[in-house]
Amino acid sequence: MSVLAALLDRSVEQMKEAATDVRWFDREAIRAASDVWDNNLFPLFWAASTSGAGEREQRATAVLEWMTGLGERRRGWMTEQAAIAGYEIESLLPPTKPYTSGRDYRGHVMTPQHRLTRQSMDDLVPDYDLATASVRHLRVERAGTRLTASLQLLVDRKFAVDEDAPAPPALLHMWLDGVTDAVFDLSDARGVILDAGVREIGISMGPGGRLRAAGGEYRMDDRSWHLSAAGRRADAVTPTRTSRTDRLRQPPGRDLGSDAHAAAVLLRHAMWELRSVRYADRADHVPVLRLCQAFSGAGEAILAAGSQRGARRREAAFRDVIRAWAGRGGPDLTRWFAAVLREHAGRPDLIEMARAHERALPSLADSSPVCGPPSQAGLIMAAWTAAHTDYQTERPAAAQLQLALPPRTDENPSGPWRLRTVSCAEPDAFRFHTDAFKGPGSFVQVGEPTAACSLDLHQGALLIAARAGWSASVS
Repeated sequence: MSVLAALLDRSVEQMKEAATDVRWFDREAIRAASDVWDNNLFPLFWAASTSGAGEREQRATAVLEWMTGLGERRRGWMTEQAAIAGYEIESLLPPTKPYTSGRDYRGHVMTPQHRLTRQSMDDLVPDYDLATASVRHLRVERAGTRLTASLQLLVDRKFAVDEDAPAPPALLHMWLDGVTDAVFDLSDARGVILDAGVREIGISMGPGGRLRAAGGEYRMDDRSWHLSAAGRRADAVTPTRTSRTDRLRQPPGRDLGSDAHAAAVLLRHAMWELRSVRYADRADHVPVLRLCQAFSGAGEAILAAGSQRGARRREAAFRDVIRAWAGRGGPDLTRWFAAVLREHAGRPDLIEMARAHERALPSLADSSPVCGPPSQAGLIMAAWTAAHTDYQTERPAAAQLQLALPPRTDENPSGPWRLRTVSCAEPDAFRFHTDAFKGPGSFVQVGEPTAACSLDLHQGALLIAARAGWSASVS
């Protein structure tokens, strides 16, 4: 149980570290740490909610086994974070099971995710024409002190598909870590060469685009993959889909007391709010640091409350935990907590608020006044998406930026930097190279943000121009 509590506290600490200085913002770390608790919070509360030490350890062991059974990546995260907290947990867990491909609802074998290696790249060549591939989406993003990239390629199939049921285009998704070189211009969107060496992944795009990274993974998004040579080989060794083997596992746990349930509901909604940073245009609206401050030490607090002898004492302790969380977050968070408890836990009585407040869930977004553009900025993320058809809907080309901006001139000049996400449709120019990510630098905006406007960072290391302006003011 101490391990479970420590894992929750490590998650909160990890998210805090990822957002403390937005000049080194790590959106993926926040998403991953919060995502752990989507379907694991109620089991944790259940494990904690007994005064019997033996029963509590049995419950906690069941929860740990359930959590590590959700994939190799999850197990690796748990082992790493437990070790940082001072626990060795491999001895508490069942042996790892080898990965096996599954089948979708149609019974077709599903495409696995692979490491980017020379062998895995060679396996693609017989089935897909990479030389004629085009860039559907490219994103280069800071993850603390590292750079990462996500590349989505539209690729032509070399194998026959069912002509009576036209298949959607085949997309090759690649995720790169430890990016050392990134160059792209709109003229680099067609023609791709992949080179997966022992020490470096190299991707060339068009006449001048390139990505270099220490490693990466890829997965084909192709509904017809089962008809490819690789798909037929996988189909021959993948067990058939049955109701017994494909039945969804249920998390351990039973009903909680009313106040423990309310605490679990509140914490899960907070984790959902934190996890919403996975949508780039939401990242600058989520008060990551304030939520982490409110829930600091939540694991220890839940364990202490759940260990109280007797149901009444436990419920009273969980009420105190909820009120302590609300007391740390400030007025805005307190209103949001009260609304969550009222709307989703049926408990308007736990946090007293003035009746004049709106009954709708209040927004947590920053509503500071708009000022002029700053003279400096740091690039956190740059992304471009080609014009395409998505579910029979035409989507225009689009660009998106995530910037770290200095404190506003009307605020404390020594205050923290701020995160700002803006986007534009059909950019006339979109180009960058790795120097754009070297930290805060000279930032120039030409034109009005709601009309023809260009943004320049680090004297041309990043240049984006849009005739129709931006989704929001860069201020």
